[in-house]
Amino acid sequence: MVKVGVVGLGFMGQTHLKAYNQVPGAKITAVCDAVRLPKDGKLEGVTGNISESEGLFLDPKEIRGYREFEEFLEDSEADLVDLCVPTPLHASMAIKALEAGKHVICEKPLARDAETCRRILEAAARAKGFFMPAMCLRFWPEWAWLKKAIAEGTYGRPLSAFFQRLSEPPGWSRNTYFKGDESGGALLDMHIHDTDFVQFCFGKPRAVFSTGQVRFSGAFDYVSTIYAVEEGVSVTAEGSWLLQTGFGFKMAYRVEFEKATVDYDSTRGKEALRLFQEGREPETLQLDWPDSDGYVGELRHMVESIEQGKPPSVVTGEDGMRAVQICEAEEESAKSGRLATVP
Repeated sequence: MVKVGVVGLGFMGQTHLKAYNQVPGAKITAVCDAVRLPKDGKLEGVTGNISESEGLFLDPKEIRGYREFEEFLEDSEADLVDLCVPTPLHASMAIKALEAGKHVICEKPLARDAETCRRILEAAARAKGFFMPAMCLRFWPEWAWLKKAIAEGTYGRPLSAFFQRLSEPPGWSRNTYFKGDESGGALLDMHIHDTDFVQFCFGKPRAVFSTGQVRFSGAFDYVSTIYAVEEGVSVTAEGSWLLQTGFGFKMAYRVEFEKATVDYDSTRGKEALRLFQEGREPETLQLDWPDSDGYVGELRHMVESIEQGKPPSVVTGEDGMRAVQICEAEEESAKSGRLATVP
């Protein structure tokens, strides 16, 4: 049994807590938050872009609560530290947890800049515990299915790919998200999911060309990027916090293969994933996937890696740093209006 301590009890922390209930071999033994802790075991729900949390009951007989991160590290029995705190805290907390001998999973982005990411990776290289960035999109059923279709050539060679992630401005934790110099705006907080998935499927881009809009955070709250990838596929991704109130959240992709078109739109519910092939009726695909969503998938992968004594392989710390490097190039391109090389 892998004992887990979750740090940060906002929307993402509560999302992870619920996901662990679907992960065999994981047991929550501690939580830590400077402001929000369970009262008599009850943790009030919060709102995020995917859904609204209904709150949780965390049995105080089995789960200890801490307000100070240092006390949590020293006193708790957690084997795995799950960091769901604001981006500026990732590096210091991840490094302290790794130095304390813990395994660590850290929410994205690893840091606001690649140089800070590198410090985390250096600490992870010295540590006995495993480290993994929480890039949930690699584990999301419809995206994992797409990755498999591309890798196996199920529908022939991919010709073009378009990814989209759209949302109203965050209605929660605005004091964090709207400090663009710390959060990176929608580009680093939200669009990075699709940037990472592009490199997952097509390798690190050679260069990017981006346009963007700064509105709420002081950083880019809208970005549209063309990626120059080695395979020669035409790849574009769009991310935005500029949608008006009532729009909600949407994630989508469209990929044209030589022999098929696949189209996913989260707003279509059970008909989200559609397949179009020459000479056949359009199909709605219902995937038989082992995990209900990407949060469960990523946490299961981390727990199984610890149980098996093998470092996580679907996503690595280096992948998390490269995603930030690519986003930095997108930021540079959007500011300059020119093509930017990815280091």
